Amino acid sequence: MEGETLNLPFIDLSAPDRISTAKLIRQACLDHGFFYLINHGIDDGILKRVFEESRSFFCLPLQEKMKIERNSEHRGYTPLYSETLDPSVSKGDLKESFYIGPVEAQIDRNQWPPQEFLPHWRSTMECYYEKILNVGKILLSLIALALNLDEDFFEKVGALTSPMAFIRLLHYPGSPTISEDGSYGASAHSDYGMITLLATDGVRGLQICREKDNIPQIWEDVNHVEGAFIVNVGDMLERWTNCLFRSTLHRVLMTAQERFSIAFFLDPNSDCIVECLKSCCSETSPPRFPPIRSGDYLRERLRVTYSEKV
Repeated sequence: MEGETLNLPFIDLSAPDRISTAKLIRQACLDHGFFYLINHGIDDGILKRVFEESRSFFCLPLQEKMKIERNSEHRGYTPLYSETLDPSVSKGDLKESFYIGPVEAQIDRNQWPPQEFLPHWRSTMECYYEKILNVGKILLSLIALALNLDEDFFEKVGALTSPMAFIRLLHYPGSPTISEDGSYGASAHSDYGMITLLATDGVRGLQICREKDNIPQIWEDVNHVEGAFIVNVGDMLERWTNCLFRSTLHRVLMTAQERFSIAFFLDPNSDCIVECLKSCCSETSPPRFPPIRSGDYLRERLRVTYSEKV
């Protein structure tokens, strides 16, 4: 069942009153699990270059892209239909993507396209990675305040010591006719980790379902806002907050027009223990989930998604 366009709240990262900003984030995470992030400090020129380099890569012949297919370290290219986010959908999703993991690590496990084809690709992605990671860390300090924690909470528990942070470049090639077999650009899912920051190119398609357990489900369009990131809460943060903050179901519809987006997943260090926050439980609301290592949790979610060991 389709709904109307959703008016998500705006969070201004440059606002001087951090406590007020944290309160706005808390309300957004309670109500929607999604919000727009503006005045984040990443200029349009950098984002434009990332989109241009992404388009250039996806325009390469398939045999070239497959030379750097996603490896066991979960880095590299994933072809069309290789991912099934919604197990009830018979066919994989109509999108291709490219994963870039931590670029600050002592050992670089990323796969990079050949310089002969894309001479500025790696430097562009490394520059963007550094900037978007910094934005994500600032945002997490505000989320900590929103949860009535010290603003450096996620640093103190080791979540931000070598975090598992990934850029995912996405290309939806578009379809001249809307499929009748239930195919999607990205089928209905919630993200697995802490938070996602998404940059979009203006082509429609993203929808969210605020009440994922309701039948029928009501889907609402999320508009592109120039210069803003679309931020959403992931399943791990929902688990950490004892379901206080919402991990919201979302999907990308197939359209006739091709679509590009850039997702940034900020997840904790793989050894970080995710357990119910003291500010999110009580005698009447006990912890719903046992403690778990972040890496173990994400590895299992990815294994199911790709139906193989990762």
